[in-house]
Amino acid sequence: MEIINAFALIINYIIIPGLTYGCQLALGALGVTIIYTVLRFSNFAHGELMSFGAMTSILITWIISYFGISIFPLPTIILALPISILITISYCLLIDKYCFQYHRKKNSKNVISLIVSIGVMFFTSGLIRVLIGPNDRTINDGERFIISARKFKEITGLTEGISLKLSQSITIIVSIIAVAFLFWFLNKTKTGKSMRAYSDNKDLALLSGIKTENVIFYTWLITGTLACIAGTLYGLDKSYKPFTYLQLVLPIFAAAIVGGIGNPIGAIIGGFVISFSELLITFSYNKFLSYLIPINFLPEGSLQILSTDYKIAISFIILVLVLILKPTGIYKGKLL
Repeated sequence: MEIINAFALIINYIIIPGLTYGCQLALGALGVTIIYTVLRFSNFAHGELMSFGAMTSILITWIISYFGISIFPLPTIILALPISILITISYCLLIDKYCFQYHRKKNSKNVISLIVSIGVMFFTSGLIRVLIGPNDRTINDGERFIISARKFKEITGLTEGISLKLSQSITIIVSIIAVAFLFWFLNKTKTGKSMRAYSDNKDLALLSGIKTENVIFYTWLITGTLACIAGTLYGLDKSYKPFTYLQLVLPIFAAAIVGGIGNPIGAIIGGFVISFSELLITFSYNKFLSYLIPINFLPEGSLQILSTDYKIAISFIILVLVLILKPTGIYKGKLL
């Protein structure tokens, strides 16, 4: 029974949160990877694009709620997501037209686009604060739990409970659907194959009749969609905090680089590597070990490797180690 309690503790505090956070990071890392692989620059504005998508979902949810429309027990923001995806895509196309297109036509170095993306990041951050303000927003008006820890304890008789939030289930399900659709699009459609060809060899792709404008349009369409979904799911799971998304840039880029920058499969794996690393390193193992060894042999203290205050540093440490030991990441960069 004690071993089962220990296992339940790990599921509740590491496995379920790790899968949820990993899905959110994976979607973010996929957006960064698509831009880097096709347009050849690192988009540091992606975290704020996620925030923009989440903000748009919230604003539309408020409008929907004003008219009394609800899909309880599901959160209303699910209804807003398709519209907010379209708005986020439109915003991505606008910033490409007025910020990135000029430098692309001038054949500027990729580092120029990277610097421009930093400017877009700060502009988007300011725009978000003007439109919705700097305050935290709770956006989950649906059922909170599929099963609560208390209910689980009552059913099983265990000391430790396992809770599963509805937002966590939605995150995992929507992420699986989004990733499956992305892989189908890249591998099975003519447009997806054109993007892969453009990514592999731009000059040869142009000679083959592939239109640059179409490739760029669909690249931003995919990026905007992934950013909006990832940002909305992150806000739904943890509440919307505008300042948090700027901090997400580091773990997202760490996930993309750990997995192998330029490889979608690597981005997904990297997202879960970062999420589980953060949770495992900051988890307090005192209670877990109390179920496995006698109290007399239990060390004092919380038995954390690092405090949760240093969670953001874990992504940085992993990123540095990967760059030193295996710069190519888990997979070498290639758009499938």
